[in-house]
Amino acid sequence: MLNATWLETFTTLCEVGHFTHTAERLGMTQPGVSQHLRKLEAQVGKPLISQEGKSFTVTPAGDAVLSVGKARRTQERALRDAIDQDNPNAGTVSIGCSGSFALWAYPRLLDHMARAPELVIQLTAAPQASIVRDVLSGDFDLGVVASKPDHPRLDASPLTAEELCLVVPAGYDTADLNLHQLNELGFVAHPDGNTYADDLLSLNFAADYQGADSLRVRTFVNQIGQIPAPVARGLGYTILPRSGLEAYSERHKLDIVPLRKRRFIDQWLISRRGRSAFARVAAVRELIERRS
Repeated sequence: MLNATWLETFTTLCEVGHFTHTAERLGMTQPGVSQHLRKLEAQVGKPLISQEGKSFTVTPAGDAVLSVGKARRTQERALRDAIDQDNPNAGTVSIGCSGSFALWAYPRLLDHMARAPELVIQLTAAPQASIVRDVLSGDFDLGVVASKPDHPRLDASPLTAEELCLVVPAGYDTADLNLHQLNELGFVAHPDGNTYADDLLSLNFAADYQGADSLRVRTFVNQIGQIPAPVARGLGYTILPRSGLEAYSERHKLDIVPLRKRRFIDQWLISRRGRSAFARVAAVRELIERRS
């Protein structure tokens, strides 16, 4: 029988795709992750990954072991659900959403956890496509996405329509603002940044906008709470939904550019059909829905 701890480390490594980030997620050291991998390979008798510098690919044997790891997670999740489904204040609820929505949601989720010591809430900022996939697989109980997915196994309810904001340093001269000026300032990119740029900049600078890949990127930020930080320091501009902006602690150091054409994105709360029957998921779902 495969060692459960080593298997979970390997499964997480395959999901994350990076040894250091896997160690951070699991509360381990990077050598500890490598050690678990080597022990699991010894147990299986075949290499599970093929390393190329800092990157790696999963071998055929690794794919087979990964499928076992995912199946074991699903089985353990089903067991926890059977035990905790009638208790709104115990168990685990996992949520996938955009980074900007996470900025708004996380403080409220922490308040909810403070009132329910046996409840664990896992919040992950992720692209929309992976959120839909992981809600369907059961890795996420709930997801917040920008369009209603058309899938028979998903329930979806509208939350709100949120404005996309072009955010610049406070005091920045926005009179007759053009794309050339923005490029001189530089784009603070983030995982949803290109999609937001294509939505908002193409609408307001149609004659000059050539797509997000043509923007001059000043920096890239993947930490959900830090996206506005370079802008607040005068190092660039970014595009965020208003919730991600208003949740920032130094909001006074940021300005929203008044654009001629405003762009709103929908927010949909999704779950796998029947998932909200679990009391803890229903309670968190209600908390999120109150935002609208």
